[in-house]
Formats: sequence, structure tokens, C-alpha cells
Amino acid sequence: MITSLQNPLVKRLRKLRQLKGRKAQLLYLLEGTNLVEAVCAGEYFLETVCCTEEWRGRYPQLWEAATALAERSEVVAPTVLEAIATTVHPDGVIATLSQANLPLAPPKQLSLGLVLERVQDPGNLGTMVRTAVAAGVEGLWLSQDSVELGNPKLLRASVGAWFGLGMGVGEDLAAVVRQYQGQGLRAIATSPTASKTYWEMDWTQPSLILLGNEAAGLSQELLAVADEQVSIPLNSGVESLNVAIATALLLYEAKRQRQGY
Repeated sequence: MITSLQNPLVKRLRKLRQLKGRKAQLLYLLEGTNLVEAVCAGEYFLETVCCTEEWRGRYPQLWEAATALAERSEVVAPTVLEAIATTVHPDGVIATLSQANLPLAPPKQLSLGLVLERVQDPGNLGTMVRTAVAAGVEGLWLSQDSVELGNPKLLRASVGAWFGLGMGVGEDLAAVVRQYQGQGLRAIATSPTASKTYWEMDWTQPSLILLGNEAAGLSQELLAVADEQVSIPLNSGVESLNVAIATALLLYEAKRQRQGY
């Protein structure tokens, strides 16, 4: 059992708490049972997996599956796991995964996709990824000035859905939108000034949903390239909705219409 914070492996893994360390090592830091389950279900090879003795006792089969996929596996003291993890109370397991082949790239052809601009809260984006997978989204594009796709909090908030969605970071989101429009998709932008509400839109057609952050909304460049604009009506005194909530409303209206409800 590793008990010292001065252990070379522990020192290296602690650097993954920061973006600089993740870029230098080209690794994702996965925290928690849900993410380890998702990795094992997808049979992705792990660089390292570490757990406490208590966690190994609670999840013997998952530990066996994870160690079979891992280049290195270690049992560590609870204090060591707490020092590596970004959470205050980690649930007993962390793992590292190469950035080489993940996330999956968005498909070149799709029926329902998301284009997100300047989404900077990792918890919000993780929730949006989880909702997107649940609602049938096939691809997600993110602007470069959004949160890092490998942020540990984002990964945790996605509760494993991160592994099931094609995602990419675009230097020019307007160009991405135009490329999909060339294949017959409509680009639907959200705007508080739009006269059409989101439930008045025909979502049965192949569509890209464009969303920005709560404070700034979408850039003029993305609004200009959109085929349609829709609003989410709000009572007076409310400026905007949380972007993850807004995403869920639009995606589930699309799902409702597509399933004929």
C-alpha cells in the first residue's frame, strides 16, 4: 500500500489536478466509481488506477476489471487518495486515461447536434453532456474559449456520459455550422429577443442547436449564421436561465416531437 505523499507516482498524479499537468502528461484524471465503471464498460485502457482498501473490498469485481485494463494498479491510503483527487471527499478510486483517442470526434453527419460557445463552468458542461446523451444528441462542438473537455469536474458531472458522445473543439464554430448546413441541417440559435418560442419550432428536421453562456449569450457571428432563432420565455425579473437547464428544455422538446408525443 502506498502511504506517502512523497511517492513518485503520487507526486505525478497530483499534478493532474491542474490543466498544466494534464497537458504535460496527456492524461485525464478520472475520479469516482461511476467513471471507472464507464471506462471498464467501454474497455478503454487505463494508465493507472488507484483505490483505497475499503473501496476494493466494496467493489471487488470492478477492481478486477479495472486492473485488467490498467498498466499500473495500486492500493493507496485514504490520505493519499484525498491528496490526488480534486474532490473534498473522494469515494475511494481514481484512474488516469490517455488523451490520445478520447473524446470521440463528432460524426460528420448527424440528425441532432449541439454547438456551445463560451461555456466556462465545468459542472454545467458536464450536465449538458449527460443530458445530450440521454436526449439522443449525436455530436457536440465547443468553442476554444470554453472549459477544457478533460476538466475533472466536467467528467464527474457527466456521470460517465462523456464516453458516449462525440465531442470536438472548433477554432471557427461558424465554419462548423456552415459545414453541417451544407448537409441539410438547420442551425437553431437561442436568443432572448427571438419572437418564436422553442416549442413552436419543428424539431423533427435535422438540427444543430446553438447556445452561449448565460451572461453573454451567442456571438453576433453565430447568430448571423443561424437559420432560425428561438427564445425560452421568462417571467419579468428573470434575466436568463442556467445554460444547462436551457439545453435540457430544447433537447427534450426535440425528443418529444421526434417520438411523436
